Amino acid sequence: MKEMTRRGLLGAASAAWATGFLGKPARAAAEFEFKLGVDTPDTHPLTVRLIEAAQAIGSQSGGRLNVTVFPNSQLGGDPEMLSQLRAGGIDLLAAPSLTLSTLVPLSGLPSVGFAFPSYDRVWAAMDGGLGDFVREAIARTGVVPMKKVWDNGFRQITSSSGRQLNSVEDLKGFKIRVPVTSLLTSLFSGLGALPSSISYSELYSALQTHIVEGQENPLAQVSTGKLYEVQKYCALSNHCWSGYWIIANRRALSSLPADLLEMLNSGFDAAAVRERADLEAMDRALQVELAAKGVIFNKPDPVQFRAALVKAGFYAQWQKTYGGEAWAQLEKYTGPLS
Repeated sequence: MKEMTRRGLLGAASAAWATGFLGKPARAAAEFEFKLGVDTPDTHPLTVRLIEAAQAIGSQSGGRLNVTVFPNSQLGGDPEMLSQLRAGGIDLLAAPSLTLSTLVPLSGLPSVGFAFPSYDRVWAAMDGGLGDFVREAIARTGVVPMKKVWDNGFRQITSSSGRQLNSVEDLKGFKIRVPVTSLLTSLFSGLGALPSSISYSELYSALQTHIVEGQENPLAQVSTGKLYEVQKYCALSNHCWSGYWIIANRRALSSLPADLLEMLNSGFDAAAVRERADLEAMDRALQVELAAKGVIFNKPDPVQFRAALVKAGFYAQWQKTYGGEAWAQLEKYTGPLS
């Protein structure tokens, strides 16, 4: 597949948006109308490919099934959209795996710190037994997950001027913003940092006023949130991988005849594979772009961080939390973590 540059992604997003929302000719009402919520902006590879898949499904179904994508949290924040999905207010949701872990704790299992060294291992696990295990756990809560998980990327650590992070010692007493999830709070506490849960909407000002010294996110968020304006360094730690699950309201999905259900599932699963390649290419391009904006990159050795987490009891704690069977599924793809 030809790699998609960030500029190409922006152009594709604009074209998809215009075709999907602004330039659509008048047509007869669809037999089934589905709403899909997502928190990413319309220029993000996730949104681009969701819109592309929705259009393909509409075309393939002859207009019988129309899926409208609402990006950029138009339908509310992730917790609100998850509640809406469960209540039937929306039909589909691209749910971040770490957010979904508030409802399905096992969806956080693939995001255990320093578990996966590369995308090859991630996709082997998520398209294999680990993905099946997590998907079954999601389904038990009453929502229906698609087969393929989408990519959110590996998370990296940024820091303000004067504090480049190369070792575990550099993290001692480091005030870092993390999302509201016990997994990442536990991870950075185990490394000696001082994690603080701050909403993403308040992150820029918190960094600017030095309430926190740094944060951790995939590079796409560092770019779109202009965090490079208030952060000098970026440690390519790859400390945590996270994804997005496309989940559906069970009642809405069961209303579809078999042929439309197959189109919906196959359409989104095929788009997920393309989105994965897009995001990996975008990540590489963003390293060049952010370096040109003055961000200084370094790549710490993950072995020392994992050793520190073993010593702190991090892996033992989460093995107990997730249970032996789940942990065995994870280590089947990562190797022993402790």
